[in-house]
Amino acid sequence: MNRKNFNYIFYFLLLIIAAACGNKKDSSASGQRNVILITLDGMRWQDLFRGADSTIINDKQYTSDSAFVMSNFWSDNTEERRAKLFPFLWGTVATKGQIYGNRDLGSKVNVTNRMWFSYPGYNELLTGAANDSAIFSNDAIDNPRKTLLELLNDQPAYKGGIAAFTSWDAFPGIINSNRSGLLVNSGIAPYQAEKLTDKQELLNEMITELPYLGSTRPDAITFNLGFEYLKVNKPSVLFMSFDETDHFAHGGDYALYLKSARHTDQMIASLWNWLQNQEKYKDNTTLIITVDHGRGAAAQGMWQHHGIKVPGADEIWFAVIGPDTAPLGERKQEEQLYQNQIAQTIASLTGFEYKPDSHKPGEAIKSVIR
Repeated sequence: MNRKNFNYIFYFLLLIIAAACGNKKDSSASGQRNVILITLDGMRWQDLFRGADSTIINDKQYTSDSAFVMSNFWSDNTEERRAKLFPFLWGTVATKGQIYGNRDLGSKVNVTNRMWFSYPGYNELLTGAANDSAIFSNDAIDNPRKTLLELLNDQPAYKGGIAAFTSWDAFPGIINSNRSGLLVNSGIAPYQAEKLTDKQELLNEMITELPYLGSTRPDAITFNLGFEYLKVNKPSVLFMSFDETDHFAHGGDYALYLKSARHTDQMIASLWNWLQNQEKYKDNTTLIITVDHGRGAAAQGMWQHHGIKVPGADEIWFAVIGPDTAPLGERKQEEQLYQNQIAQTIASLTGFEYKPDSHKPGEAIKSVIR
């Protein structure tokens, strides 16, 4: 073989190898997308999109220190007011991602279950379909249906890389950890592992020492346990569910409801900023923030409550930011979306087709995915 022919063959082989390596890299990236799913229990769309509600602020029954709330959360300008409450959502997600559910602009998101409270909402969110015949209370029964998290965990790319940290103690049943084998750390249960970091040991101690809210623990405990697990174990899918917004709303304390919402926004911001500086997660992670149900309107005296008898408690919202989501910002056109579409949307973002045997989930939201 002469030298000229040898060079042609050599360069041709190099091109084949380079193409193969490039295809392998692209395939790996598309199959290894990370997802962080976060919920704020019962956070009203009205407060997210309009900011703090003056009707509730000026009602002494719900706001004992209106001067404090006004100084911290009020502005006559709606965009400024809502940014005071959710600075990360409106400062980062609204500019680099998408936010759905502002009914004042025609963007509607609803649950499809007929219960309009927590377990049915979380079931619909995680399985992609309502199941009113089996899930009609908040009793922590084992979910008969397999969630997206469980079936995604069966995929080789995600096996062992999925975890949930939640404030409400019903999630081991909702995600059915007995059947799925997924790590679900909830309520006042300490986080258990063969080796704990100093921070995990401290957080476990705090679980028993701090007052918890009925069957839930403080959201700061849930966040820090989940965040520490993320740093140590590097899961591909992490679900964190916070509860204080629902708790303080039921208690009729609007100031604490608002403070909890903003504190949660700050925690999410610190999580997102950390992700952007990690090789595994930077430009390879989608963050989805949503709720399990809505609440009633302040004008009707129903902002504290939810359930089928409360008009508007089926109205929800969600926000998405990540490499596969175009930066369309706040949705401002007429549209109708549903909670049952989020599971399939997450599946599509990971490259997985979610096809459970027991039910048909809602379709993926096309506008979320580039």
